[in-house]
Amino acid sequence: MWGNITLKAITLGRCMCIITGASKGFGRALAHLVLNYLKTGSVLLLVARSRPLLQQLKEELLQNLKDMQEITIFCTVADLSTKEGVEDTVAMARQQSLKEIDHVLLINNAASLGDISPFENFTELERVNSYLAFNVSSVLALTAGMLQAFPPRAGLQWSVVNCSSMFAVQALPSWVLYCTAKAARDMMFRVLAVENPNVKVLSYAPGPMDTQMQEDIRRLTGIQYHLHPCRDSAAKLMRLLLDNDFVTACHVDFFDL
Repeated sequence: MWGNITLKAITLGRCMCIITGASKGFGRALAHLVLNYLKTGSVLLLVARSRPLLQQLKEELLQNLKDMQEITIFCTVADLSTKEGVEDTVAMARQQSLKEIDHVLLINNAASLGDISPFENFTELERVNSYLAFNVSSVLALTAGMLQAFPPRAGLQWSVVNCSSMFAVQALPSWVLYCTAKAARDMMFRVLAVENPNVKVLSYAPGPMDTQMQEDIRRLTGIQYHLHPCRDSAAKLMRLLLDNDFVTACHVDFFDL
């Protein structure tokens, strides 16, 4: 059991599941949990920058596979802030496009905190563009690439999760980069949902979790939030995906569930 979810007969189907930022924190917790809900023949693609952490995660997952559960696990070491990183990830997924799958699930989890500093300090265009390239542009390019690799069609369920934040809808002084990126991503996926009704979109704010990012926040700001285990938030997201009754493009917060 992970969080409040007990294994049931319900599944994500024969799924092509892609998780970015999978090597630690929330992404790692999701990888462990989603494995329980993939049918035989599914593919799990884990994307992150750290080869050792990805390999360690893959070994853990292989040990947890049920007997006779034939699920393929791939790891892609990629820096998604670069053109090559996005293209390599899409290419790896495209290699599986001929498999008989009935569900594509893309979880856009990779993100960074960025500089926490007053608005007037961001005068260097390169500094701003570098942050937005990873946290906004790469998410758009990666999602677009996956849609080309797995064109939505009858009989194929398509789901996209945007790992959002309460700061996509709530302004916070000195957090202009983070708030801007999260708000942009929410709108990005609202556009996708309007443009392509065959793609189910969810912007999920996982809440404050016990992660390296929260350690950085505490170090930089002195703010100490009440932190939740990553597995608890992952369990809430998984329940949303399994029930599949959320309104496409909605923004759901951990504390709403």
